[in-house]
Parts: sequence; C-alpha cells; structure tokens
Amino acid sequence: MKPFKLILCLLLIVVLGSCASDDENSIGLGYSDIYNLPEIPYNYSNPNFPDTFTPYVFGFDNTPSDNTITDHGVTLGRVLFYDKKLSADNTISCASCHKQEFGFSDNTSKSIGVSGEHTFRNSMGFANAGFYAAENFSWDHKATSLEVQVLLPLRDEIEMGITLENLVEKLSDLAYYEPLFNNAFGSKQITSTKISKALSQFVRSIYSYNTKYDRGIEITNDIFIDFPNFTSKENLGKDIFNGKLTPGAIGTCITCHLPNSTPLHFDQPIPENANQVIFSGAEPDNIGLDIDLNVEDNGLGVILNIESFYGHFKTPSLRNIALTGPYMHDGRLETLEDVVEHYSTGVLAHPYLSAHMKNGEGDPRHLNLTPEESEALVAFMKTLTDYELIIDEKFSNPFVN
Repeated sequence: MKPFKLILCLLLIVVLGSCASDDENSIGLGYSDIYNLPEIPYNYSNPNFPDTFTPYVFGFDNTPSDNTITDHGVTLGRVLFYDKKLSADNTISCASCHKQEFGFSDNTSKSIGVSGEHTFRNSMGFANAGFYAAENFSWDHKATSLEVQVLLPLRDEIEMGITLENLVEKLSDLAYYEPLFNNAFGSKQITSTKISKALSQFVRSIYSYNTKYDRGIEITNDIFIDFPNFTSKENLGKDIFNGKLTPGAIGTCITCHLPNSTPLHFDQPIPENANQVIFSGAEPDNIGLDIDLNVEDNGLGVILNIESFYGHFKTPSLRNIALTGPYMHDGRLETLEDVVEHYSTGVLAHPYLSAHMKNGEGDPRHLNLTPEESEALVAFMKTLTDYELIIDEKFSNPFVN
C-alpha cells in the first residue's frame, strides 16, 4: 500500500504543478521574465470619468459594437503597442514614435522608422481618441476608423515595414502572446483583426481628464467665465482662445478646436453641456502654412485627388499640447510660441485657405495679438497638460528589458 500511496502522491503533485503552470500562463504570469503585468488586470473598462464627461460627450464615442474595451483586451493591446517585434527588424514599436512622456507623441519633427529614414509626418498625440469623429484619425483623414488607423504604421515601409501576414506568423511563434490573446478573445489563435482590435482598445483607453483646465470646468461648468483655479494670465488666454474678447468673430481658436467633434457655426451657441474633451474639430483645414501647391505634402487633397483640398490637414487635439511639440503635420514649428505667432501674424495666402482663416476682404486673417496676449494664450494651452497620464503605469512599457 505504501508504494501505491507514494505513486499517487507523486502523480497528484505533477498534476497540481501542471495546473498551476497552466493557470500562470493563462494570465501571462508565466512570462514574468518578459513582461511585468499585474496578476489582476488594470481597470481600463470602467474609468472614473469626471462629471464634465456628459452624455453629450459620450455621443461622440467612436467605439464599434464589436470592439468594446475590456481589461484583458487593453492589456494585450498595451503589450503589442510596446513590442518592437511588431516591426520588420525588431527595432521599432508603436511607442517608438508615440512616447508616453510626450503625451503619446514624439519630441522630434519626424520620427525614425525601420528603414532609418524619417517618417513622412509628425507623430500626433492621441489622448481621448475614442471621441474623434469618423475619418479623423490621421493627418490626411485616410483612416476611416481607429481599427484601420492602428494597422497603417505597421505596413508602412518607412515606419514599421511588415506585412500583416508576416506579423501574424511572427507573433504566433512567440509563446508569451498565447495567454494574452486567449484572455482577450477566448482563443490563442492570432489574426490581424485581433491585433487591430487590441491596439485600438489600448489607444481608446487612454483618456485625459486630469488637467488644470478640467478642474476649472468642473468648478464653473462654463467656459466663458473665469476659472478660480487659473491665474489671471491663464484666464486671459482662455478668453482669447474662446473668442470672448471678440464675440462672434470667425478665426478665433475655438473655431477649429471646438468643444467636441462637431462643426460649430458662428451664429449658433456652443452646444449645451459642451466641454472641450478633445479640443479638435471634425473637418480638415488649410491654415495658411504655405503660399502655394509646390510643397512635398498636400495632405487630404492628394488622398481625394481634389485640388481644392490641397493643404488641408486634420485639426489635432490640443490635449497635452505643451508636451507634443514640434507642431503641425511636418513639425515645422518648434514651440507653442511659434504656433501662436503663426496665427497672430504668419498665416499665408494659400489659394485654398480655409474660409474662416480669411477676413472680410478674402485675405489671410491674423489675430494680431499683443506680446501679453500671446504669452497668455500659451499659458492657457499649458493648462491642458495631464501630468498624471504621462506617468500612469497602466499605460507604460510592460516589458522587463
């Protein structure tokens, strides 16, 4: 009997050990030498939104019905986002060009891709991208959804340089992805659709609402009155931004960087309960950066093959704008001061300049700010910085090395 009991005990130990190993791998903990993930996933699916994220705001949520945010889905997306193995030569990850400390943008005019060449355009930050309007995910409005957008850099020859077929095959050979895909989608099978969904979930989960501006709007619930937590300079900058000093004027900052993702007509009030969640508009604009069409990048006009849209680009979000320089689609403007100076005196007479960038005579509209007003406008934009977001561990690089 004793030998039998001994054998039974040994078998039980082996079985339990195997179960423990399988359980560890099922949540990814068996690969702690590769990535550092919590035993219980971070809460991504139920964020603690402030009251200013009203039903009006959530009306702009672009989450498709077949890709709602889950904690395991975002966990997978986070690993994918930071994994350099997603590039052809294992040197570039999504995070190489979208760095957390810079508001998920890059601190150079154009990033370096797998080819060693510079990317075609400046890397944008994407906090609150879950509220972007359709076709408003890239500088030239090429992508029709976030699920489409996240795959474009992967296939770009300069950026990450890998085909989706090769990527699926490559990730399928990496054992540490099995538990992550299984948890996220109920199957270890890897497909390009699942990669797209997981990356999109991660990007959508990056909400920004812990700024000085957000605290001010929570107190007042009115963008047109002074925020008690602002300095006098910041309140002056807010008034300039919102056009309070020039009521009804076309061409103030809020004309394009409007309360949400819907066009704002100048003869209509700001929508009820509106708050500047993304500080961006749905429509692309030509803001007079160039004088003619003889430039390297003509933006949306090339995509549409319509000349009247030449020089039109996405109006980027101003969330964390103080961290995301250099600015514009090609990173030509180094500082926020340079950006303000462009709108104050530097708008050029491009043949397809957007209408709200023109004055009554059809010439470029200049804000003609005083030095004090320019300084105040920059001070206001700095209140849009979310210092908690840029150090939040649940959005950080999970890889050990």
